[in-house]
Amino acid sequence: MKFVDEVTIRVQAGKGGDGCLSFFRGRNNPRGGPDGGDGGNGGSVFLVGHTSLNTLVDLRFQPLIQAEYGRAGGSANRTGANGTDVNVAVPIGTTVIDDETLEVVGDITDTEDVLCVARGGHFGRGNAFFKSSTNRAPRRTTSGEAGDTRILRLQLKVVADVGLLGLPNAGKSTLISRISASRPKIADYPFTTLIPNLGVVRVAEDANFVVADIPGLVPGASGGAGLGMRFLRHLVRTRLLLHMVDIEPLDGSDPVANAKAIESELSQFSPLFSDIPIWTLATKMDVVAEEQGQEVVKRLAEAFPGRPCYAISAVTGVGIDFLVNKLMQHVTDWRESLASDPALDERDRGLEARLTKDVLNQALRSSATGDRRAVRDPKVEVLYRE
Repeated sequence: MKFVDEVTIRVQAGKGGDGCLSFFRGRNNPRGGPDGGDGGNGGSVFLVGHTSLNTLVDLRFQPLIQAEYGRAGGSANRTGANGTDVNVAVPIGTTVIDDETLEVVGDITDTEDVLCVARGGHFGRGNAFFKSSTNRAPRRTTSGEAGDTRILRLQLKVVADVGLLGLPNAGKSTLISRISASRPKIADYPFTTLIPNLGVVRVAEDANFVVADIPGLVPGASGGAGLGMRFLRHLVRTRLLLHMVDIEPLDGSDPVANAKAIESELSQFSPLFSDIPIWTLATKMDVVAEEQGQEVVKRLAEAFPGRPCYAISAVTGVGIDFLVNKLMQHVTDWRESLASDPALDERDRGLEARLTKDVLNQALRSSATGDRRAVRDPKVEVLYRE
């Protein structure tokens, strides 16, 4: 299955049916009154959230989604049938944008969400509708109205509890492959990961959380360097960011300076990311001496005070179990807090909405300046396994 997080489609609602011009003619009533019926409404196009979907790949091969036209009215005051609505299943976390006006049409955030993206045309009136005391034989009818036609851009935000953040080759893919059944591509060159990879981490039979491996950011990403910031929308719905820092970068750069540069890029893109809890994670502890590694961990803790700082080696497994248990505890506490505190849940939804707006505005600005690379979809496989 291909992972596609953005598609452009054309939706066309059905035209309303025309009204009928008809007069009753019977054996004993050769000059009966008007009996032309109304037409039917055109069908509408709806987007419906579906939990079994995690990609927009199906819509990639449906460039036109069209609802049924309403049927015309008939004689004997028969009303035309309404056009059949079209319900299109999309993944939870889909944002719908009008590609011409660049306005947000709506979001699909739950399985019960149903969003009308193209309203069917109103039916036309038959001549029987226009009969009055002063006009006993009207010959007037109206045609059905045309349905909405729109070009829509659908953007998907993956749903994950923990998002992995960091430079390319910081060990994000190695970690997710260690703690879950996800098997992303792993290599010793930058930008091995080109798409978000999702992994389900099972701590117990009834305790699990989802981790998202996001393609690495580089200094200057907010200005388009590297892969730019196009995948940041996938961090909007996470409840914890795990900033992974390579303690021994291949280019000999300073790990602490690298960490500060990435978080600076994040804040330049949207200061609201600072409202999401961030943990610092020193990776690849197996490649340096213990004393050197602990010194880097100490510097990272001092550079980012007030937040947890852990050290691991995804290759040897050092610190992995401890980290997973801490993550599970954080996710569990957060879920319980949201369930028991409606005010916190409302603030959380508000933060997500504001972050979504910031990320979306950046993507739309890129498109408006002609950078269509920001909306192309890499033809790659998705890894979403338990």
